Amino acid sequence: MMDPAAPRWRGQGGRLEVWYATATDRRTGDGIWIHHERVAPTEGEPYSHGWIAHYPAGGAPELTRFGPDRATVVNAPSTWLVGSAATSGPGRLCGRSEHVEWDLTYTSDAPPIWTLPRSMWEREALPSAHVVVAPGATFAGFVRSGCLVLPFDGVGNVAHIYGHGNAQRWAWLHADLDDDTILEIVVAVSRRPGMRRIPPLSFVQLRRRGQPDWPANPLLAAPLFRARLGSPTWRVRGVVGARRLTATVTQPDHRCVTLDYTDPDGAGAVCTNSETADVHAVVETFRGRWRVEQEWSLRGTAHAELGTRPGPGSRRRGEPAGGEGRDDC
Repeated sequence: MMDPAAPRWRGQGGRLEVWYATATDRRTGDGIWIHHERVAPTEGEPYSHGWIAHYPAGGAPELTRFGPDRATVVNAPSTWLVGSAATSGPGRLCGRSEHVEWDLTYTSDAPPIWTLPRSMWEREALPSAHVVVAPGATFAGFVRSGCLVLPFDGVGNVAHIYGHGNAQRWAWLHADLDDDTILEIVVAVSRRPGMRRIPPLSFVQLRRRGQPDWPANPLLAAPLFRARLGSPTWRVRGVVGARRLTATVTQPDHRCVTLDYTDPDGAGAVCTNSETADVHAVVETFRGRWRVEQEWSLRGTAHAELGTRPGPGSRRRGEPAGGEGRDDC
């Protein structure tokens, strides 16, 4: 059986592979985002690079980039990506730069969350696929920011993406709604010609302890959801069977970082990310009328992102969305 966290790239051009971790410190409410990716351009040499962002619960986020490094095919099961400043692998993420140092271990005994069906991942049948390889993970270690060393004891997730690049537009949410419930949403508009005008497709997985993941097939259910993407608030709502989900996500500008992505074909994208976002989620069941089955409101502990293609007025930097921040890139 294929390990969903194991490296997929085997030297082909035109590929993008990402491992990322997001977590919230249970004591302070601080958020952390570690993003490590391998880019194999359609023309040119493959490279790896990434960034770490720290989101203090009461202050402006700070982002630091690392790399680029020359990328090579990795066959060792103990490592995903190794660079001059950072290493990502099963159970551990560590790195060091001028301003930031991190060393985090994580554990998770939960099965992966397949945002798209597992068969799509294994067959590489779509332009890109996403899987949460370590949902409900517990993180331990430290993050050093400047001269301040911050012990980290958190909960979050580790995910893996593989494909040909980023979507034309996208949104993402990971929310540990409570100790027994995880909500994962990926909204995407394809870059393929002729598909860019199709409304965003929302791939939803709601996991509650002791119950099957819902919807049973996120790919078949995707057209049943409607997404309204905007900033600072976006929403996904849909009905599958006798159950309706509404998720409203707010990414306050002062709690976000905005930075560039580069696809393997050289096209650019801009993402706005917050690991201290807010979410209000409601699950209803239909029994003659809609009745609330369960409701959650999180403030400052949801992980969310909006992505688009650059246009007039787009920010092109790696900095807090609300202004300048300390950055070594």
